[in-house]
Amino acid sequence: MNFDPTALGDFLLILTAWAAAFIVALWLALVFWTYRDIKARARDPLSRILAVLVVAVLFLPGIVIYLILRPSHTLEDEYQQTLEEEALLQAIEESPICPGCGRRIKDNWSICPNCHTKLRKNCHHCGKLMELPWNICPYCGTPAPGMRREHLTLDEALRPLPDESELFEEVDLSIQETTVEEDYIPEPEEELEDFEELPQSEEPEE
Repeated sequence: MNFDPTALGDFLLILTAWAAAFIVALWLALVFWTYRDIKARARDPLSRILAVLVVAVLFLPGIVIYLILRPSHTLEDEYQQTLEEEALLQAIEESPICPGCGRRIKDNWSICPNCHTKLRKNCHHCGKLMELPWNICPYCGTPAPGMRREHLTLDEALRPLPDESELFEEVDLSIQETTVEEDYIPEPEEELEDFEELPQSEEPEE
């Protein structure tokens, strides 16, 4: 079998051309990727130009250097983080503060657990929390105890408050319970009958 050195030279030439084309394509791709990446991470035009030049001149060592020195977060990540921090700070600023100790409290607390300061009061009709200065419940329209109601009819004025009726029912129940629990005291006639039924002791013999 005859060996043709011309064919071998052509094969090596083609292989070298393919390798050179691949390296050039890889170089362009890395330069383009570096430009897009640094554009998403930095606003300074000088930083963008330097990053692209490092990769374009040094090629593979340049991309390694860029990956080490590039900013760790993108501009979008920093923007999202800034929004989260602002929302957190706004939530902290809007949270109420106890007037007694100055610590953070919640909206559904009626007493501060730290200094025991009264924060809100309960409506005596519906039981929902009210602010201390409020004189009427915004949920059921019942005025606070001791406040005068205007434009009332005679039936509404004579109608007892819910707390009063419940108080009367509790008093009646307590009276009935104490009556049942009291010790039974026998009447005088029953005591005489019991005494007559007792056997008479025999008189001693003389």
